[in-house]
Amino acid sequence: MLFISAVTWYTLSKPGYFDCTGSKTLRCTFSSREPAGSRQSNSNPNRNPNQKWKEITDAIPLHPLDPLTVQEINEVKAILTKYEPFLASFPAIHSLSLDEPEKSQVVAWKKGDPLPVRKANVITVLDGHTHVVVVDLGLGRVTSHVMDPFSGYPVVTLDDLGAALVVTYGNEAFKKAIAARGVEMVDLSCITLSPGWFGPGEEGRRITKVECFSSEGTPNFYMRPIEGITVIVDLDKKEVLKIIDIDRAIPIPKGENTDYRYVAQDQPANMRPINPISLEQPNGPSFTVQDGHVVTWANWVFHIKADQRAGLVISQARVRDSETGEPRSVMYKGFASELYVPYMDTDEAWYFRTYMDAGEFGLGATAMALVPLNDCPRNAYYMDGLFAAADGSPFIQPNMICIFERYAGDIGWRHSELPVNGFQNRESRPKVTLVARMIASVGNYDYIFDWEFQTDGLIRVKVGLSGMLMVKGTKHENVDQVYENNELNGPLVSENAIGVVHDHFITFHLDMDIDGTNNSFAKVNLVKEETLAGKSPRRSILKPHRKIVKTEDEAQIKLKIYDPSEFHVINPSRRSRLGNPSGYKIVPGGIAASLLDLDDPPQLRAAFTNNQIWVTRYNQSEQWAGGLLVYQSKGDDGLAVWSARNRSIENKDVVLWYTLGFHHVPCQEDFPVMPTVTSSFDLKPVNFFESNPILRAMPNFEKDLPVCGPGSLYQ
Repeated sequence: MLFISAVTWYTLSKPGYFDCTGSKTLRCTFSSREPAGSRQSNSNPNRNPNQKWKEITDAIPLHPLDPLTVQEINEVKAILTKYEPFLASFPAIHSLSLDEPEKSQVVAWKKGDPLPVRKANVITVLDGHTHVVVVDLGLGRVTSHVMDPFSGYPVVTLDDLGAALVVTYGNEAFKKAIAARGVEMVDLSCITLSPGWFGPGEEGRRITKVECFSSEGTPNFYMRPIEGITVIVDLDKKEVLKIIDIDRAIPIPKGENTDYRYVAQDQPANMRPINPISLEQPNGPSFTVQDGHVVTWANWVFHIKADQRAGLVISQARVRDSETGEPRSVMYKGFASELYVPYMDTDEAWYFRTYMDAGEFGLGATAMALVPLNDCPRNAYYMDGLFAAADGSPFIQPNMICIFERYAGDIGWRHSELPVNGFQNRESRPKVTLVARMIASVGNYDYIFDWEFQTDGLIRVKVGLSGMLMVKGTKHENVDQVYENNELNGPLVSENAIGVVHDHFITFHLDMDIDGTNNSFAKVNLVKEETLAGKSPRRSILKPHRKIVKTEDEAQIKLKIYDPSEFHVINPSRRSRLGNPSGYKIVPGGIAASLLDLDDPPQLRAAFTNNQIWVTRYNQSEQWAGGLLVYQSKGDDGLAVWSARNRSIENKDVVLWYTLGFHHVPCQEDFPVMPTVTSSFDLKPVNFFESNPILRAMPNFEKDLPVCGPGSLYQ
């Protein structure tokens, strides 16, 4: 929920921790990030490492949606350096990404055609003001410049967070407060938290709130909070505004049994060991990655790229018709648009913890390198992210995305016939899928994003949660010491540590283009009908009643288990041989809804979670559910505002929005690191194909599969 800029005082003060040059200001990148072309890597086992890094630095765009290249990012920086409003002082770059061409241009483009004009969208902060700039690389100049379009600020930079810690650690009053808690500066770890928005009194300046922990005896400092100290820092002036120092009597939880690293475990788990297991592919993977970003597998083809804010973006997903071989459009663009995490505590150091991770910190910016054989299996293909630092220079987020095939013994389809009718049919098909994965380590939490493609046309989007709890210090060591059941805002997960109750809501932007852009949204309500007396032994049945939704307001859906419905995106102009409109339906998995008051400041900002499903008219500028500028925003931009325009959505180019949610009441099993918990939703064909599209899929045969044994080669 928070961006980790937590480092010990000793580490922060070491020369070289920040990669800074010349200037007195911090133009720094943390050591996990690589300046473009700075090193070689064997991150992708399928490609020569020297060639891979050469490709990154020498790459040219080959598709209209390809991200900006190293050369293009450097060119944008050069143009901005000469741009008159920025001559006196070059602004901090908070976002620099491709300003995508018009959708019609992208759809009409074919490989070999000239690319549409390349443009960059840049969001900067200068003198406390936000500047949204478009740079036309064809013309070599700025073509659009808007200042402070909405109430908030853009994603914070590493420079912001590093500078906030520097001024905090250098503050004498802060040092005295830490010393009073019995913590040595060498054992101090602090993190910068987004402040949210709680009224006009907090407007007019960019701030962060610093909370601290003791890392004495453990690398898992999250389990050792120093309760009651909050430092408020002005990010632009780089000064401490206020230090809150309360609750000195609350002890710091102990560090015993908090180290989660394998090397720190002094005894094996009390379970029978699992023998190594791996999906072996003697003939290699079945997918290809062409031109760096276009994935082809089985009957699917799609464009994939890394994004500093969204993390992983899937575009122009097309599936081949099983009857005609025609590649048919399913989704123009899909990505995680916002991730909202409100904590349920009203104390001074907790009430503001209502994070919006994509818009405040960036899911791509917080994506660390994936761990081979553990995050991703053998034969995975790894992709890097190429982003811009605060000074406008390109850097590489290595091994940020992996693509792999999955087979876990699941079944694609099957049927066995009882022999009573003389048939001996036993037919079964294995389910092999393709997964694109990215993991954002947003401070204490790790979010695992999977886009899984199936040969039957289904797309499954899954989010897994792991990492560390954000715990709160308490004087209690046992529940028997708690006077009232509701005294704590969460259960004890360890001695002196409360696991504060919180939610996670991930809202996805799903620009569905079912056989093109002429789409409609249909509710298929399952309605109970009672039978007439004497007509049947049955008293009641269910019937589907389909209704085409006319406006955005009608398409705001709160899911109800006792009012079941299906939700289809259909193309009324593309029909099957039976006359059914081509379509896809969204199939929710486990669901959770926000229970906060609608006028609670965090919920005003996160009004996109007021419904689980929204459908809006396509508008290229409407991509971020929480608004373009989220940091300290007050909810004047975003999905709820757009939907309130109540535009017509029948037979239009529409965008489907879905919010996947978790209520998290922590427990002891979440300590000191959480086992992964997942939820998902499906995008499933409905009358899209003429019949089962994998009917003719081949079964597995013994001769096709190698036999592996201890110490043996394939046989």
